Amino acid sequence: MAGWTTSDIPSQIGRTAVVTGTGGIGFHISAALARAGANVIVAGRNAAKGAAAVEQIRQSAPRAHVRFGSLDLASLESIEAFAETLRRSHGSLDLLVNNAAVMAPPQRKETADGFELQLGTNHLGHFALTSRLLPLLRQGRGARVVSLSSVAARNGTINFEDLQSKRYYTPMVAYGQSKLACLMFAFELQRRSAEAGWGIQSIAAHPGISRTDLLPNGAGASSLPGLARRYLWFLFQPAEQGALPPLFAATASTAQAGAYYGPDRLGETRGHPAPSKVPPQAVDTAVAERLWQVSERLTGAVFGTDGIRRPAP
Repeated sequence: MAGWTTSDIPSQIGRTAVVTGTGGIGFHISAALARAGANVIVAGRNAAKGAAAVEQIRQSAPRAHVRFGSLDLASLESIEAFAETLRRSHGSLDLLVNNAAVMAPPQRKETADGFELQLGTNHLGHFALTSRLLPLLRQGRGARVVSLSSVAARNGTINFEDLQSKRYYTPMVAYGQSKLACLMFAFELQRRSAEAGWGIQSIAAHPGISRTDLLPNGAGASSLPGLARRYLWFLFQPAEQGALPPLFAATASTAQAGAYYGPDRLGETRGHPAPSKVPPQAVDTAVAERLWQVSERLTGAVFGTDGIRRPAP
């Protein structure tokens, strides 16, 4: 694993991948998978950005099989529409990378379904998407689900008493909770897949601290985090480097189901893929079980033992 790069990605010819997010880490994940021969669907809410990402990938890899898919993770209706379109056009799915995220908007915002925006997009949206695509993943060849967490998960807690941050909203507290939820979802999905025989590998990863537009888009370009991103750019590793841990989780034969990967240097803020230190709160199976049940109830996205979605009780 030492020094692992995109040149170590095995051939992805014949594999179909969905990657959420059109820019930053998601773009580089999609580009690397496409260059390796995968049929890639770049999923995002902004069609113009999606088209630009697809064109840029095709310019660097003219033979790439890549297209844009309209998906707003802040809308359960959009998630269902995306999944239905995919189910009609594909008989299987080999890889789902749950990457897209919202980070630290200064004021509390809600999704179309009334969820706090960060929890609703980062965790609940991907939870629902994975459920909708589970039947396709079960038909995939060596199917994997890669869920992106963050170094912010280290300080995260799942506050069931105020899960939607309605009483108190602190941007980074809500973000840390959402990214801890993503990590716990990845672990719980693997446990359930192994128990039910779904045949899906669930793996978690994080990109360290990378130069993307996540901070300016969320906190705002003029915010303290946004200004730090602009003027202290040297503290952030290139987004292409940050994409390596999720790419390792998505493609490497040595990546382990139920594992967590991140950069290997400077407190996991930069470097090459390596096993990541798991926050103690992320392995609390009782909290993970409760979070799963709450997520099912909120989204109506129930993972049946046969992989078929059923109405939430």
